[in-house]
Amino acid sequence: MPFPDIDPVLIQIGPFAIRWYALAYIAGLILGWRYVVALAETPRLWPGKSPVTRLDVDDALLWAALGVILGGRLGYVLVYNPGYFFQNPLEILYVWQGGMSFHGGAFGVLVAMLWFARRRGISGLTMMDIVSAAAPIGLFFGRIANFINAELWGRVTDAPWGVIFPGAGPFPRHPSQLYEAALEGIVLFFVLRLLTHRFGMLQKPGVVMGGFIVGYGVARTIVEFFREPDAQIGFLAGDWLTMGMMLSIPMALIGVAIVWKCASAPAPKPKRK
Repeated sequence: MPFPDIDPVLIQIGPFAIRWYALAYIAGLILGWRYVVALAETPRLWPGKSPVTRLDVDDALLWAALGVILGGRLGYVLVYNPGYFFQNPLEILYVWQGGMSFHGGAFGVLVAMLWFARRRGISGLTMMDIVSAAAPIGLFFGRIANFINAELWGRVTDAPWGVIFPGAGPFPRHPSQLYEAALEGIVLFFVLRLLTHRFGMLQKPGVVMGGFIVGYGVARTIVEFFREPDAQIGFLAGDWLTMGMMLSIPMALIGVAIVWKCASAPAPKPKRK
């Protein structure tokens, strides 16, 4: 099927343009913030009084946004296309053109949230748990934005739902962006929702964060079998091993270790703020 006629610019007035890509990040951050507020304000999810207040969540939003944008962009620049950006350093700032690394963004959020939690006297693991529970919301919107931008497309396929992307040649390709939106966004959100609401894992700091790391690593590794590797990198081995796999497989293993260690630790005693 042909690629839908979607203009990546939603509204343009003179030089000022509002792009779907930017709106996706804004929607992910705002809805994620609302979900984190709901988690923090649901008493039954915590062993005692919630260690995170509404004010904490409100203040953490800016820190998370900076972590996502700075970490995501720098991760893409340094890992996926360093040669090009070293020759064109000003284009590092052109985030509206796409080019964000999830792994870089995740590292940026980790640093930002741990720093924020330390300043507020909050457990770093608890802060990362509630942020991780909301992260699939942002991933869902981000992958939809990738599809609208006709970037990060999949490999050539004869599947009836294959899409002919502009700039990707005449052959239909897997809409791998939508696969990622489904796995990293929808499926992972409900898996983490089970951990927080069914199994009470916010009472075991670190488990939800570890579950997110495992889930993302597995989902991304699966989708990499359908996604076209970045042209400037290609396959790292054979016709299957990609940079995304090299980053995601160790990530999943680290997540398993975190879940194992944190789930076996005794639950912390309730604290009063």
